[in-house]
Amino acid sequence: MQDAIALFYWPTPNGWKISIALEEMGLPYEVNLIDISAGDQFAPEFLKIAPNNRMPAITDPGGPDGASVSLFESGAILQYLARKTGRFYGKGEAQNLVVDQWLMWQMGGLGPMAGQAHHFLKYAPEPIPYAKDRYRNEVARLYGVLDRQLAENEFVAGDSFTIADMAIWPWASLWEGQDQSLEDKPHMARWLDLLWERPGVIAGRSLEAERRADRSDSRAQQIIFGKGATG
Repeated sequence: MQDAIALFYWPTPNGWKISIALEEMGLPYEVNLIDISAGDQFAPEFLKIAPNNRMPAITDPGGPDGASVSLFESGAILQYLARKTGRFYGKGEAQNLVVDQWLMWQMGGLGPMAGQAHHFLKYAPEPIPYAKDRYRNEVARLYGVLDRQLAENEFVAGDSFTIADMAIWPWASLWEGQDQSLEDKPHMARWLDLLWERPGVIAGRSLEAERRADRSDSRAQQIIFGKGATG
């Protein structure tokens, strides 16, 4: 019986990456809630695990060579879990590189830009038109990149579901709150719906969902909260 991985988590796009991965990989885990609105991320005991004061983080008692290991940064955690299980990476080193480049695209591009879009469009105390336009437009550009990639591939890194999809989908699923449209992104729309059909994705996205203040994304309303669900 494998010891459970401790997941330090709050229901945000970065948190969903890891809850989705753990569900898809069938790994036992226990949830430790890090309420970022209450400042839990600054607690000294959490700092020992995540020195950047950001969740998600994990502690795995069954780490390399049987020793316990702690990890922060969602991209590093996804790579670790994929190597640990031998699942959801590429089918060889060449495809691993494709997965890695799209994972880094999310970490360095989509995540930060979409996060800024959310902030300035919805939460900034004063409206700043320049910031709203800058981040809305950059997210639109990035989704154009994603749509073109998905025009030629069923999943982001090819014909298989990988940690690249797990990293990108949580942010992309919130396109409505980023003032985006899918009318000109049919391939991205197809892919979003394709992942909503995966039980592991739904389970990871649903974890502690009731604690999330923003429920504006309509697909999640239908599937997770059962409002207007079609089955």
